[in-house]
Amino acid sequence: MTRILLVEDNEMNRDMLSRRLERKGFQLLVAVDGIEGVAIARTEIPDLILMDMSLPKLDGWEAARQLRAAPETHSIPIIALTAHAMAGDRERCIAAGCDDYDTKPVEFPRLMAKIQALLGTQVIA
Repeated sequence: MTRILLVEDNEMNRDMLSRRLERKGFQLLVAVDGIEGVAIARTEIPDLILMDMSLPKLDGWEAARQLRAAPETHSIPIIALTAHAMAGDRERCIAAGCDDYDTKPVEFPRLMAKIQALLGTQVIA
């Protein structure tokens, strides 16, 4: 079963995404801040990470940098999830170590297509 780590501090976003991803057959690991996200990623080694960029304790930018720097997590695909949709935000996410970028509010079919592209698997949106 494909495991996705969702790092999201907003409870409504976390619950909505968790339920929808679990219905698609993914096993979800959940973290509510960047420190917890990095720790879970290093111990559980998920197949993919959905990373909110505006997180408490350790923001998603720095969490992504730390995950890219660690040998055990450097190759895990990371999709940045952010309400930041200004010019240059996508590039900033990629520069921090994310593989892709999606804006909030999340359009689930679009997110599923990005997950499928990074995992190289057929996912039904």
